[in-house]
Amino acid sequence: MEKFTVPTKAAVSSNNQAIFEQLEKGLGFVPNLYAYFAKNETALGDYLSLQNRKSTLKAKEREVINLVTSQINGCRYCQSAHTVLGKMNGFTEDQILELRGGTANFDAKLDALVQFTKSVVENKGKATAISKDNFFAAGYNEANLIDVVMVVGDKIISNYIHNLADFAIDFPVAPVLTEARV
Repeated sequence: MEKFTVPTKAAVSSNNQAIFEQLEKGLGFVPNLYAYFAKNETALGDYLSLQNRKSTLKAKEREVINLVTSQINGCRYCQSAHTVLGKMNGFTEDQILELRGGTANFDAKLDALVQFTKSVVENKGKATAISKDNFFAAGYNEANLIDVVMVVGDKIISNYIHNLADFAIDFPVAPVLTEARV
């Protein structure tokens, strides 16, 4: 079996080296996921553009989608990264575990977002009527629906990259959910 490696800054193109420098300035390091994207000439820049696009959703709502999607797709890297980002956006450890488990009993609007996201991901875009109805009843609109799908798509890309390449997780590793929580 081939061992996938994360490239060093010296091993990537000059264009990707410039992106590494921006990431180092902004984050203090280049996460392994981003570095891995740099094995491709355009993927890192394209992915960061997708990730940083304007959205009708708040950062906290995007983290809900990231956590739910990463849990369903079994991506330990993204579960770990978004646990850190979730805390930076105001979620507690217990709330993050609850979100990953598929509910948000602490916030009715976010719970509708969790249920809708879960239905979208599990049903490959064919969300249940009840999850859609509850999403709209919670105050979301069609522009938000489009942004949910954009964030799910972004997260599926990173989940699949890590699930395929399985490089080291360079964030504090998120706890594994117990079967009872899933």
